[in-house]
Amino acid sequence: MKISFTKMHGLGNDFILIDARGKRPVKGLPAIMRKVSPRRTAIGFDQALVLRDSESGDFAMDIYNGDGSKVEMCGNGIRCLAAYIWKRGLSRKKTLAIETMAGIIRPEKVKGWKDKGLVRVDMGLPVFEGRDIPVSMEGPVRDVPLKVHGRTLNVTCLSMGNPHCVIFVDDVDNFDIAKYGPVLERHVFFPRRVNVEFVEVLSKRRLKMRVWERGAGETFACGTGASASGVAARCKGFTERRVTVLLKGGPLQIEWSEGEHVFMSGPTEEVYSGVVEV
Repeated sequence: MKISFTKMHGLGNDFILIDARGKRPVKGLPAIMRKVSPRRTAIGFDQALVLRDSESGDFAMDIYNGDGSKVEMCGNGIRCLAAYIWKRGLSRKKTLAIETMAGIIRPEKVKGWKDKGLVRVDMGLPVFEGRDIPVSMEGPVRDVPLKVHGRTLNVTCLSMGNPHCVIFVDDVDNFDIAKYGPVLERHVFFPRRVNVEFVEVLSKRRLKMRVWERGAGETFACGTGASASGVAARCKGFTERRVTVLLKGGPLQIEWSEGEHVFMSGPTEEVYSGVVEV
């Protein structure tokens, strides 16, 4: 079987996009993702985005990690999906309604769209209730100590449509993410695993972040992770409501509005299109 795809990325967080509109569902997608995701022997990507028809939105998006697991939301991914739609004239709407496992998410064109592919996304309301994130405790999860490799790390957790664990550190560049990330991802405290953000506060308006993504490992950028980090930093009084989050792949703009919705803005880029035999 041959599958057509488009390779895209948002700040180095890379994807293949499979346009499945009007087509029968592809069987065995988790196994296919595991086959084509390795970077040395196949296409290579962090996540796969499947564009589908939707009855409740303009379009629908399914998201698969490279390990085949299906996830609720991806901030960089939905920006790339929206860019794909607009560049091909599939919709003339300035703001789209995209059906996801996290509900309807609304990306919109903003100033800079034509030059840099800038897309702004209403990420919705952050969720702080522990059981809804989910974690194995009730109530808000702020500075909860978890012991990992003999070290106690204070975690602040929330959901941005998917679960996040934010840890503030003094020197994020030299923090051993490869050591702590995979253990935290699968820690018993997180019943559905978790995305882990390691964050250094640079100022009231700037954060530096590295991320260990559930099912993908360390990636160059994570839109939901940057959103979660901006919210967590504000909750702890470290920053203002609008911050720039510096990631390996570049900056994302995060705003936690007075209306409590979180908005994330950043660039998109299309790399190439191809066909893979699976």
